[in-house]
Amino acid sequence: MNATVSPEAYQGFQDFLEESCGIVLGDNRHYLVSSRLHRVVQEHKLGSLDELLQQLLRGPTSGLREVVIDAMTTNETFWFRDGYPFDVLKNRIFPELSKSGRGPIKIWSAACSTGQEAYSISIVAQEWRTTNPGALPGDVQIVGTDISPSVLRQAKSGCYDESAVRRGVSQERQQRHFRKVGEEWEVRPEIKARATFREGNLLSNYALLGRFDIIFCRNVLIYFSSDLKRDIIGRMSKILNPGCYLFLGSSESLSAPSDDFGIVRCNPGVVYRLRR
Repeated sequence: MNATVSPEAYQGFQDFLEESCGIVLGDNRHYLVSSRLHRVVQEHKLGSLDELLQQLLRGPTSGLREVVIDAMTTNETFWFRDGYPFDVLKNRIFPELSKSGRGPIKIWSAACSTGQEAYSISIVAQEWRTTNPGALPGDVQIVGTDISPSVLRQAKSGCYDESAVRRGVSQERQQRHFRKVGEEWEVRPEIKARATFREGNLLSNYALLGRFDIIFCRNVLIYFSSDLKRDIIGRMSKILNPGCYLFLGSSESLSAPSDDFGIVRCNPGVVYRLRR
């Protein structure tokens, strides 16, 4: 098999990824394409990356589009990533929303990968409800979305190996919120029950997701162009309830001053609050 990427094929993969899922693959990332798609070429018994691109451009073939997107997207995630968003949830946002008397708190975990973020939110909700019984009118409902069917399968299962659980979960939390199933650890039913997962592309319409009190869109906007970032944030603002919250990744920010969002400084970190 020829593992090199011709200039024409590289441009083709750049165009395919941007059109399919908005990911901007910069120049001179030929090695990334070759290393991540080498296995796909072998499994589909193709002769080269150029041939793989031609198969993609002919139209959907046995899930080939999804396989390529899955291979080219980074699904790096771990429990309670960055720490402060979950502290802000527990110490500021949940108390504030409980006083407002609104119904179930709805949270969207966008680009949720294998589910650690969504379940981390559920664990925080469980802990807050335990120490504040009856404070929330209704429970917390979490929707996780991702473009990759394979990571969603794991998210729905709620099962993780020991090394994955140890990435961010304290031993005390592991014993309280997980149970051992064979060689894996499964989040307990009361944690899993709050979260549902579905396939979703950030370039698609969000209307069917409903409205939310909190959106987590963390460590994914760095892969999009400036124009797409503005479009995504603008559409997210339309499904957030007034006065509610948007979390971005620790290295991400709104690219320009926004009429829609104000900045809430958390020390450390920031969260964005919808003005209207």
